[in-house]
Amino acid sequence: MANTRDIRRRIRSVQSTMQLTKAMKMVSAARLRRSQLAMMSARPYATQVARVLRSLAARANPLAHPLLAEREQRRVEVVVLAGDRGLCGSFNSNITRRAVQVLAEEEAAGRQVALQCVGRKARDFFRRRRPIRIEHVDFFRRFGYSDAADVARGIMARFAGEEIDSAVLVYNEFKSAIQQRIVVERLLPVPREAVEAGESGEDYIYEPNARELLDDLLPRYVEWQAYRACLESAAAEHAARMNAMESATRNSQEMIDQLTLYLNRVRQAGITREIIEVIGGAEGLG
Repeated sequence: MANTRDIRRRIRSVQSTMQLTKAMKMVSAARLRRSQLAMMSARPYATQVARVLRSLAARANPLAHPLLAEREQRRVEVVVLAGDRGLCGSFNSNITRRAVQVLAEEEAAGRQVALQCVGRKARDFFRRRRPIRIEHVDFFRRFGYSDAADVARGIMARFAGEEIDSAVLVYNEFKSAIQQRIVVERLLPVPREAVEAGESGEDYIYEPNARELLDDLLPRYVEWQAYRACLESAAAEHAARMNAMESATRNSQEMIDQLTLYLNRVRQAGITREIIEVIGGAEGLG
């Protein structure tokens, strides 16, 4: 049976771990609030821009702008958004598992696939499995609109230069503090909204002209969709880490309770043994 000194040492070790997990939970909760505020502020604009631009794409001539071009899908770029750090439960493993499925589906369809990884964990997972065209490490430590726009501009340049025929985002969408949803979303070419029955499928009248408006609106749409996906992924990661640390704290407390109970039993057994020895010694003297 273990001695009480070893058990107390284990209890102190678990208590130190619990303090660490509680602190990490509080930090993640604070970061989640900031990320959630930024995400909720960006969502309405990004959603409305997407609705307008997809309606425009459904009516505009595909030749009116390079980002509207519908080509044979021979070369696809898959952009995977994961975290830069661990200790967030299954957040990273879920996104990499879904990305592997997307890559396999694209290759099964006979397409050439290029991979872009945003986040250290995505890079670490894929670098021993397949070539990575572009990687962004420590991206989510401090990122803003300009960082996401740089990623989007690179994708647009390759699409306009016909290096790729489409681009797909794979990321975690924030639903709530306890729920995230993995999303596979086509970024380019700009998705076309279906024209409902009874609606006119005719193109808009542009002022000053179609090319100037499309040159301004379409790149902005792609940049905002990339930025929104990054915000969603960041908020989902903080929520996943907060939940993981809460679970770890709860498990640590349960372990402390079990060790404390075991310590009491060991002490009681020691006291009982000492009493028996005293009684045995007294009887021997008698």
